[in-house]
Amino acid sequence: AYIKEHNAVVVIPPKSNTKEPWAVDDYLYKERHLVECFFQKIKWFRRVATRFDKLDKSFLAFVYMAAIMIWLL
Repeated sequence: AYIKEHNAVVVIPPKSNTKEPWAVDDYLYKERHLVECFFQKIKWFRRVATRFDKLDKSFLAFVYMAAIMIWLL
């Protein structure tokens, strides 16, 4: 109900035994999964997860560096 009121798109698929299953866009679900996996991997870098950097600029620079390192792995 909350999702329909705010005109959002449902991305999480229903359980197999749901009485009223809803339609899910498979492409959006795959994209969402990629984003979730990226955030999970970026949390490997303690410096990003705990935000040690004082300046936004240096924090963002390390986020970029972590993303490049993840991409290279």
